[in-house]
Amino acid sequence: MGEDAGGSENGILQASAPGLSLESRRSFLGVLLGLGSVFVGALLSIPLLRFALFPLLRRTTELKDSPVGALTEFSSLNEPVMRTIQIEQLDGWRKTISEKVVYVTKDSQGQLRVLTSICPHLGCTVPWNKEKREFICPCHGATFTPDGTRVSGPSLRGMDPLETSVQNGQLLVRFQYFRQLVSDREVIG
Repeated sequence: MGEDAGGSENGILQASAPGLSLESRRSFLGVLLGLGSVFVGALLSIPLLRFALFPLLRRTTELKDSPVGALTEFSSLNEPVMRTIQIEQLDGWRKTISEKVVYVTKDSQGQLRVLTSICPHLGCTVPWNKEKREFICPCHGATFTPDGTRVSGPSLRGMDPLETSVQNGQLLVRFQYFRQLVSDREVIG
């Protein structure tokens, strides 16, 4: 028998381009398909990696110091005084202003100290009780002395003090959030 008109010999098609066999075309297409799959897989994994690593890479925005009041207001302090401060936070282009309650008190050495009103147990707002002369958490009954030291209850530590500074006769405070349910003071934001 002779050759078929289609240029096949023994039922196998010959490549029409000189020097390229059908196997090399298939392996080239396989490599091209594999590289394309790797590229698309890498593109799709970027959002997943960012989602997984975001808590590790996230930085909280720096909070500005908030004015609490003039130092002269707190010179004759004999019990904690509640103050509401405004916190300005800038996240990218979004600016938020929130209000937080803090207590200005004196420590055992007579130095001014600003305490957050957030209970270190589960985050309830802790009010000052004038009759009992202590802070009493309404949620689970934790009690604290006027300077924020833990007396009793489920809280593992005393009330959290905040960083303070004095500028032009004004008491300034930098508000922070602390991890709850732990005995060590750990800033989380």
